[in-house]
Amino acid sequence: MSVKLKDFSETEFVVSGSAACAGCPSVMALRVVGKALGENAIMIMTPSCAVASIGLLPKSCYSVPTLNICFASAGASAGGMSLALDALYEKGRLQGEKPTVFNWVGDGGTYDIGFQGISAAAERNDDFIHFCYNNEAYSNTGVQRSGATPLYATTTTTPFGKEVNRKNLPLLMLEHRIPYVATASLAYPMDLYRKVAKAKSIKGFKYIEVHAPCYPGWKFAASDTVQMSRLAVKSGAWMLWEGEYGKLTLNNPTALYAQGKAATIPVEEYIGCQGRYAHLMKSPEKDTYLAELEEEVKRGLIFMAGRAEL
Repeated sequence: MSVKLKDFSETEFVVSGSAACAGCPSVMALRVVGKALGENAIMIMTPSCAVASIGLLPKSCYSVPTLNICFASAGASAGGMSLALDALYEKGRLQGEKPTVFNWVGDGGTYDIGFQGISAAAERNDDFIHFCYNNEAYSNTGVQRSGATPLYATTTTTPFGKEVNRKNLPLLMLEHRIPYVATASLAYPMDLYRKVAKAKSIKGFKYIEVHAPCYPGWKFAASDTVQMSRLAVKSGAWMLWEGEYGKLTLNNPTALYAQGKAATIPVEEYIGCQGRYAHLMKSPEKDTYLAELEEEVKRGLIFMAGRAEL
C-alpha cells in the first residue's frame, strides 16, 4: 500500500500542554500513530517518558482515552481490556466498530520488565497492538541501561559502555508466529503510517517497534532526532522490516542494503555524533571498535536476508 501525506487523517493524539522534552521521539511517533488509528482507540501506558509527558493533572496532552497501569502489566491489561470490549459487544451493550486497543510502552516495559506478559499475550493472540518506542534505555528514570541498549553505549549504569549486545525483540516476536510484526523509524513516517494502518486492519496480536533516538540520553542536539533516526537506518544499525505469521519481508532501504543493491553509510557517521559513544571516538582502539560494530551490522543484514528467504 502506497501512502501519501494527504492520506493522513486530522486526528491528533498529542495536543498542547505536553511536558515532553524538545524533540521527544515518543511524542513525534505517537502523532503519526494517531493519524493512522483515528479517534476510535484506547491507549494503555506503563511508567515511562510517555506518562511523564502527559503534563500536570487533571489536564492531559493526550486526546485519546488513556489508562496508566503498572510497569509489568501491559500485555495482561491490554488483553483484558480487549476481551472485556468483546464481551460488551456480545451482550449488546456496545454498538458500532470496536475501538483499537493499543499499548504505548518504552523498551524497559517491553524488553525487560513487561516481556513475560507481552509474550503470553502474543501466544494467546490477544487482539491489540503493542507499540514499543525504543529509546534504548530507561530514559525517564535517569538513562539506565535496558535490554535494548546497544553494545558499547554508555548509560548511568554502564559508564564505561555496555559490554553485551542488545536483544532482538522484534525478531523474538516474529518467532511467536503472531499475525503482524514490524519495525519503523521516525525518518520514514509514510512507512510507519502504512504499518500502523495495516496492523489496525488485522485481528489478533500485533507488535510494532519504533526506533526512538533520545537526545538527553544519547547526547545529541534536540533538533536532530529525525536525522539521527535516518542515520540509524542508513548505517544498517536499525533495520526496517515486517512479518506476518512468521514470514519476514525486508523494507527499503534495508532490503537494498541486504541485497547488495545499495551501500550503507559508515557506522561512525551514526554513532560519532552521539555523546554516549564519545569514549570510543577518543579511544586509541577506536578503529578496532568501529570495525567490530561494522561487522555486527553486516552480520545482522546477512542474517535477516537469510531469514526473509524462509
